[in-house]
Amino acid sequence: MAPQSKSTNASAASGTASQFLRPIKRRTRDVEVLEALAVMIEQAGLKEGDKLPTETELASRLQVGRSTVREALKVWENLGIVERRTSAGTILAMDIVPNSVHVPVVLQFEAEGLLRTQQVRRALEKEAVHLAALHASQKDRDAIKDTLEALFDVVDKGLPWRQADANFHRAIYAASGNPLFAQLIEQVHGAFHQHYIEPFMDDSYGLPSIPLHKPLAEAVIAGDAAAAVSAMEKILDSTEQQTKELLG
Repeated sequence: MAPQSKSTNASAASGTASQFLRPIKRRTRDVEVLEALAVMIEQAGLKEGDKLPTETELASRLQVGRSTVREALKVWENLGIVERRTSAGTILAMDIVPNSVHVPVVLQFEAEGLLRTQQVRRALEKEAVHLAALHASQKDRDAIKDTLEALFDVVDKGLPWRQADANFHRAIYAASGNPLFAQLIEQVHGAFHQHYIEPFMDDSYGLPSIPLHKPLAEAVIAGDAAAAVSAMEKILDSTEQQTKELLG
C-alpha cells in the first residue's frame, strides 16, 4: 500500500483537531435581561409573592423588545423562580437565599431554580431506572453499555461530554419501556440546559458524577432494581451537592 501524502495526513490532522473546539460563549439579550431583573429584585427588596413590573414597563426600562422580556421570563417560569398569571401578572415565587460569600444574584436565583428541577427529576429518574432494571431487553442492555463507553471515552479525551451523557440516560429511559420518562425529564430539565450561565455552562459542572454512571449501568444490565435506584441517587446527590457548593 502506498504511503499517505503529507497533504492527506495534514488534512486528517486538521479534521481531528476540530473536535477540541468548543462553542464560543455569547451573552444573549435574555441573559442580560435576567441579570438586570435579579439586581432589581435584590435592590427593591422584593420577596416571594411580590409582583414584578409588567412586561411593557420592563421592556421600556431595559430598552428591549417585549418579546425579549417575555422569553426571558419564560426561562425563570420553567425553573419555578416566577409564576405568570393571566390576571395577576408575573409573581416572584422564591426569595433570594442569604449568602455569606459574594455570589451574583442571578446565579443564586438560577441555582435555586436548578435545585427545584432536580427535586422533580429525582422522583422521575429513580422510577425510570427501577423499571429499566426490571424490563431491559438484551438490545437495551447493549445500548446502555455502548453509550456508557462512549461517555467515558469523550470524558477521558477532555471533550464536551453533555451530549454523550444525554445519550446514556436516554438509553436508560428507553429500557424502562415508557417513553414518557424521557419526555418528562427532558422537559423538566430542558429549560435550564437551554439557558446555562456561568459556572453551569462550564464542562466541569456535573463532571464529578460521571464515574458514578458505571455502577448505574451495571445495576440495570444485571437487573438489580434496588442497586440501580441507589446508584441513581448517588448521581443526583453529587450534582445537587455541587450546585449547593456554588451557592456557598
